[in-house]
Amino acid sequence: MGNTFGRLFKLTTFGESHGNSIGGIIDGCPAGLEIDFEHINLQLARRKPGQSSITSSRKESDIVEFNSGILKGKTTGTPIGFIIKNNDVKSKDYDHLQNVFRPSHADFSYYAKYGIRDHRGGGRSSARETVCRVVAGAIAQQILIKIGVKIHAYVSKVGSVKLNKSYLEIDPDKIFSNNVRCPDLSISNKMIEQIKIHKENGDTIGGQITVFAKNMKPGWGEPVFDKLHACLAKAMLSINAVHGFKYGFESVDISSCKGSQVNDIIENSSGKTKTNFSGGIQGGISNGNDIYCKIDFKPVSTIMKNQYSSDETGKVTLIKGKGRHDSCVVPRAVPIVESMMALTLVDHFLISKTNKI
Repeated sequence: MGNTFGRLFKLTTFGESHGNSIGGIIDGCPAGLEIDFEHINLQLARRKPGQSSITSSRKESDIVEFNSGILKGKTTGTPIGFIIKNNDVKSKDYDHLQNVFRPSHADFSYYAKYGIRDHRGGGRSSARETVCRVVAGAIAQQILIKIGVKIHAYVSKVGSVKLNKSYLEIDPDKIFSNNVRCPDLSISNKMIEQIKIHKENGDTIGGQITVFAKNMKPGWGEPVFDKLHACLAKAMLSINAVHGFKYGFESVDISSCKGSQVNDIIENSSGKTKTNFSGGIQGGISNGNDIYCKIDFKPVSTIMKNQYSSDETGKVTLIKGKGRHDSCVVPRAVPIVESMMALTLVDHFLISKTNKI
């Protein structure tokens, strides 16, 4: 019913923004993996609200409690169940929205589909759900690290402020040196300033995240309907507020190029290419080169300005945003993007081991 991701490495999530807790079940994780709990907590800390003046002021500890599948710090091969308590809910902030559909939110579409909706922070459509992806993604990253694959994501654009550098030119160690998660200090300061300006005006702004995986292995991907880039696109587009996905061809507009300009020349039998316009994927299968993608996020739909909308009876109603919301989602979305790439790659890594003798 749309709550499970993956074929062999599966994540099923449950819970709502203002419920008692939120959580998930990870099935298919290989046995014997020694879990780095500090890495999981670090990724959760990078995603959680209340970190700075440019994020939501909601204060959640985001402490994960594992209930199964881990014994003496190692995975047992059985389902890993976990929950995270919701400690800082203020449902009264949404009382005025019980019968009103907010512009550009999932309020109306959820109501149209189910005939009922949770108005408290959007319920299951809230970005609160992504905390579960970060837990599972942090475990998936640990599997990938075992085979040498490392994933990094960073903010490459906020509004009109763009980092005009290739992912090859950035220092991953500087990504989390500032609140906006951009590895270039001068650009990050401009991004932060732009977010603050829109926040002061009661408005929001969109942005972009770049993510890449290094030391990739060739042979991952399942043509024709589960091509690796198609699965990555599905993973990223399933994240709240994502409205665009592009892989490869970082510095060119592929639709206006000639083949002689963007063909990747294979240099040796390992599949390494002279250029990597293809983004590490050809024919829907990884070729051993770096995989890199760009993910576009829309502006947060809740703005602190008066807007007209409709209630459940069709009556036009004037509403104003209340509560605690991000003015730009991309700083907190960095670990979410990393997690969705990790979940996708681990799933295809495990599948690749089953389709050859």
